[in-house]
Amino acid sequence: MKILALCTGDPERLPGKSYKTGIFKHAVNGAVMIDAEGLVGDAICNRKHHGGVDQAVYVEGSLTLDWWSRELGRPYEPGTFGENMVISDLDNRDVAVGDRFLTGDLVLEVTSCRMPCATFAARMADPKFVKRYAAARPGIYCRVIRGGVVEPGMPMEYTSFSGDKITMPELMETFGRRLQGADRARYLAAPIHYKLRALLESQADEAH
Repeated sequence: MKILALCTGDPERLPGKSYKTGIFKHAVNGAVMIDAEGLVGDAICNRKHHGGVDQAVYVEGSLTLDWWSRELGRPYEPGTFGENMVISDLDNRDVAVGDRFLTGDLVLEVTSCRMPCATFAARMADPKFVKRYAAARPGIYCRVIRGGVVEPGMPMEYTSFSGDKITMPELMETFGRRLQGADRARYLAAPIHYKLRALLESQADEAH
C-alpha cells in the first residue's frame, strides 16, 4: 500500500446554498503536515458534525474508489467525496475500528465510518446520494495517534485491530440503532469514536 493522494480544500459555497463548506477537496502536490486535528490548512466549516480529534482524517481506499468510478460511470478524481487521503490497494469493506495506518512518523487509528449528509448529496448533485452511499461502501474516519509530515507516494503499513472486528459496513448498518448486551460490549471494547462511545455508555446505564 501507499498514499495515492492527499486532499485539502478551502471554504466554498455550494450552488443555491447560503453556507460555505470544506467538502470541495483537491489533490495537493508535495508534503502535508498532519496533526491531531487533521491536515494542516484544510478547511472544516461545520465543526459540530465534521472534523475533530476522532474524525481528523477521512480515508478512502483505491479499490473502493475504482468501484465508485464504475458505479458513477466516470473517472473518479481524488477529493470528490471530500476525503483527505486515498490509499492504494485498500477496500473499505475490509477495514475495522482499531485498525491502523502507519507511514513515516504518522500513525492513524480507525474510529468510525463516514456518514453521508445533505451537503454531500448537494456536492454530488444527487438528492438520493446519501442513501446510495450509505448502502454501499462507506469511507473511513481516523484519529491521529502520532502526527507527521507525509506526501503522495509514501509506503503505507496496515495493521489490524487485535480485538473483535467492527467493520465499516457493520457500523453503517447499525448507525442510530440501540445495541444490546454482547454487541454493545463488543463496540465498547474497540476504540470507537467518542460520540458513539458516549451514546452506547448511556444505553448501558439505562439498562441497569
